[in-house]
Amino acid sequence: MPTGSSPTARALRALEILQARPGTTADQLAAALGVTERAARRYVGILREAGIPVESARGPYGGYRLGRGTRLPPVVFTEEQALALVMAVLDGQPAAIDADDLVGSALSKVIRALPEGIGRQAAALRAHASAAPDRQSARPDPAIMSALVTAVADRRRVVVTYRSGGEEWDAEVDPWAVVVRYGRWYLLCHSHRAEAIRTYRVDRIRAARHTPHGFTPPDDLDPVAALEENLGAGWKYPTRVVFDAPQEKVAPWIRPPMGRLEPDGDRCVLVGSTRNPAMYAQEWLATVPFDFVVEEGAELRAAVATVAARFGAALSPSSATR
Repeated sequence: MPTGSSPTARALRALEILQARPGTTADQLAAALGVTERAARRYVGILREAGIPVESARGPYGGYRLGRGTRLPPVVFTEEQALALVMAVLDGQPAAIDADDLVGSALSKVIRALPEGIGRQAAALRAHASAAPDRQSARPDPAIMSALVTAVADRRRVVVTYRSGGEEWDAEVDPWAVVVRYGRWYLLCHSHRAEAIRTYRVDRIRAARHTPHGFTPPDDLDPVAALEENLGAGWKYPTRVVFDAPQEKVAPWIRPPMGRLEPDGDRCVLVGSTRNPAMYAQEWLATVPFDFVVEEGAELRAAVATVAARFGAALSPSSATR
């Protein structure tokens, strides 16, 4: 901070530091402001006089932190940051172009709060951009998402009501993490109903109720890796597919939800499960450019036979005549 800055400027800088680094001690605040520790305490006093709740605690884990209900000062973006923010919102939520959309109304507030020059650019981008909705994405209920995120943060077990494939059931789960993957939001959790790791699409969760029970997530948890590993497990129909090619050649064609790919000499084996055998055969297996045999999964075998018959019929003389 420049020498000779006013007490007001230093107090605002102190507020910014406490927002970014809760638990900042008086000597740390003094060093950041370039003043004495006594002066730093005086700037904290100025903030308190202005009605900003600054709490303090003694001990090795003490320091200053802002209390709940603190009113934040205006948020300042560079032009590049503002445009990147609008682009990210429209990319993830195309409906936000409409000011009446829930996210769109929030984006309008952010744009109105920007300085005139930067806000004009952000508003122009939003007004003249067009966005096509991603048919594969799914938007969860914000209230349910809020309940799940709170449970994850508080490490509080929840009971979720889940609907899939025309069925609906309750499951008591330990919510480890919420993960977004290719436009879809997933809850990674331990299900006490199944006594196993489960991944639930948040847009299919109809309700989430907190319980008084806590939980401790795994110490080495990598939410993204765990989600990828478990997307292809725990479904109704088991699958086992043997490819006539080594694992390193087949692996680039295998999506995590298809299951776990394991080496088997000069071949490799894909073991997993699926909720939709027809989709597994038509959209996934049909794209893998290697010969394969479905060893297990009567439903998947039937689905592959249907795809094979349809493609075979496309090459028959009668179809060529038509």
